[in-house]
Amino acid sequence: MRGTGRHLAPLARFGGLVATDLRDVTGDPAALESSGFWAVVADFEGALVCARFGDVRRAPVPAVRPGAWHGPDPHEWTSSLDRDAYTAGVRRVRAHIAAGEVYQTNLCRILSAPLPDPEHADVDALTALLAHGNPAPYAGTVRLPAHGVEIATASPELFLRRTGRTVESGPIKGTGRTVDDLLDKDRAENVMIVDLVRNDLGRVCATGSVTVPELCAVEHHPGLVHLVSTVRGRLAEHAGWPELLDGTFPPGSVTGAPKSSALRIIEALENAPRGPYCGGVGWVDADRGTGELAVGIRTFWIDRTAPGGPCLRFGTGAGITWGSDPDREWAETCLKARRLLAVASVDDGRRVASAG
Repeated sequence: MRGTGRHLAPLARFGGLVATDLRDVTGDPAALESSGFWAVVADFEGALVCARFGDVRRAPVPAVRPGAWHGPDPHEWTSSLDRDAYTAGVRRVRAHIAAGEVYQTNLCRILSAPLPDPEHADVDALTALLAHGNPAPYAGTVRLPAHGVEIATASPELFLRRTGRTVESGPIKGTGRTVDDLLDKDRAENVMIVDLVRNDLGRVCATGSVTVPELCAVEHHPGLVHLVSTVRGRLAEHAGWPELLDGTFPPGSVTGAPKSSALRIIEALENAPRGPYCGGVGWVDADRGTGELAVGIRTFWIDRTAPGGPCLRFGTGAGITWGSDPDREWAETCLKARRLLAVASVDDGRRVASAG
C-alpha cells in the first residue's frame, strides 16, 4: 500500500542508544514498572504508546545520506491558525486573564505539509538531518509505522527524568533570539510555571522533598535562547510511572496555570489536536529504574491518515500572559519553527523555511 511506510522496521533512538527487535506494544503505563527497555510516546490528548524492544545498543546517529529524506515543498506548509487567528487568540487569552480565570496559557498552532514521497519517508533519516542542523539534548526517533507512530524530535526540554526514586523536570519558559531579547515577562512566566511543576511533582513525591535547584538559567540553543529551571523531588512510597504520569501530564510548561483552566481555554481556541506535540517522548529502562521523557516540542511527526494524504506535521506555540503582545507572540512561534522547517523542507536541493 502506497504511503503506509510499513516496510520500515520498528526502531527507537535516544541519546546514543538505538533500540530494535520490537517485542511488545501497550498503552498501559504499568508496563514501565515491569522489565525491559521501552520507547514512550504520550500524545497531548492523552493517548499513550509504550513499545518494548529486545535489542538495545550504543550507536551514533547515522550520518546524513543525500536523498535519504524527501522533505515537503517549503512553500506548502500551512498553519492551523493563521496570523490573524493566532493574534486574536492571544487577545482572547488576555481577556481570560483579565477575568481572573487563568494566569498563563500556552497557545499553539500546528503546521502541516504534504509529503512528496510518503512511501520512502523515514523519520530516522530526518533525525539525522536534525542532529546536524539543529542539535538538541533530547533528540530522538520513535518509528512504529504499524502503530501510527513516526516521530523525529529535536526537543530541548526535559519533561521527566527518573533515577530510582528521584525525579526531575526542566521546564522552559522564556524565548528570544539573544539574551537581550528576554523580558521581565519571560522570567515571571518561568517562575509561574515552576510553581505549577512543583505542585504537580508534589502530588506524587514525598512531602517536603520537592526543591528547585536552579531557577531561570539561560540556555543557548541553535538560533535562540531559553530560560530553564530545574525542579526535583523524591517519589513517594509505592508511586511509580503510572502515578508520575497521572500527576504531571500534560507538561505544565505547554499548558498554563492553573492547568485545568488553561486546558479548557486551549480546547476552545485551538482548532487542531496537538498529538505528540507538547506530549512526552522518550525512553524508560525498567530494569535499571531509569528513564527520560522530553516535552514533545521541536518535534516532527508523519500523519499517514490525513484527509489530503500523508503529511508531515510540526507544532509551535508561545506562553501567553497579561504582558503578552499579540504580534510579538506570533513572531515567537515563527522563530521557534523557522530553523527546523529549514532542515525538514527541500526546494531544488536547498533547505529553506516558511513558518506559516
